[in-house]
Amino acid sequence: MSTIGAQAPEGDGGRATLTVDADERHLNAAGTVHGGMLATLVDATMGAAIRSAVDGETPATSQLTITYLRPGKPGELRATAEVRKRGESLTVCEADVEQDGSSLVHALATFALLED
Repeated sequence: MSTIGAQAPEGDGGRATLTVDADERHLNAAGTVHGGMLATLVDATMGAAIRSAVDGETPATSQLTITYLRPGKPGELRATAEVRKRGESLTVCEADVEQDGSSLVHALATFALLED
């Protein structure tokens, strides 16, 4: 998280949030927030949501689908995530990234749970 200038996501009860201020280093050649930056935000936030809901297991992303809804610009980005389904070895989580009250990204991921 320090590489992208963000604090660790805060998670509790299967939900997590992460806020970061996007600046020039987060932009692509078109001047909008790079898709890889947005993917990092949802992946990290979903991982924190899952960690807050399980005990003694580490989530590992096994599948991640991202829908980019609109371009982001420099400024505050807020990622939120929530665990949707827990199975014996897989957990499904959803996340969104918003900026100025508008959705930029919706993501759905499956995580394998690895014993610590």
